[in-house]
Amino acid sequence: MNKSESIANLAAALCKFQANIGKVKKEATNPFFKSKYASLANILDVIQKPLADAGLSFCQLPDADCLTTILMHDSGEWIEATYCMPVVKTNDPQAMGSAITYARRYALGSILGLNIDEDDDGEKAMQRNKVEVKAQDKPQEKPFINPAMVQWEKAVEHIKGGGAIEDILKKYQLKPEHLTILKAVK
Repeated sequence: MNKSESIANLAAALCKFQANIGKVKKEATNPFFKSKYASLANILDVIQKPLADAGLSFCQLPDADCLTTILMHDSGEWIEATYCMPVVKTNDPQAMGSAITYARRYALGSILGLNIDEDDDGEKAMQRNKVEVKAQDKPQEKPFINPAMVQWEKAVEHIKGGGAIEDILKKYQLKPEHLTILKAVK
C-alpha cells in the first residue's frame, strides 16, 4: 500500500462515504458455483453518487497480472494498493478480462470497505486450495461454445445429421439461449 503524505481529508471523506453507502446487493449469478455475487456494473452503479458526494474518486490500472486501485480525494490526497491475480490461461484475453473484472470487484470492495451481503465467492475459491485433489478426481471443465465458434458449426452439423444434443453437452457447455437455438435445429 502507498499513500500521500497526509490522508486526513481522505479519511474523513471515506467515513462520510461509508455512512451513506449501505449494502451492495448480490444480483448476478455464478452458474458454476450456483451462487450469487455483486457484479462490477452493480458495484459501480451503487458507489458512483456516494463517492462524488464525499469528494472521492478512484482509478484502477491493470499491469500484466496485477491491478492497482487508487482512491483519490479532491484535496489531492490518495491511497493505493496493488492486487496480483494469477491467471491460468495467460494467453487468453477472455481469461485475463475475467481476472481483471474479478480483481476490480474485490479491490473496490476492499479499499472502500463495502458491505457486499453474504459474499462467499472467496471461500469457495479457498476450498479448492485446502484439499489436495488428485488429477483423476478433478471434474473436467467443459468449454462453452456459441454461434460465433467453429465448434458451434460442428454441433449444428451433428444435430442435422441425426445426432443428439446430449452428445454435444458431454463435450461442451451451452448458455440456455444457445441450447434453445440448438434444440430448434432440424
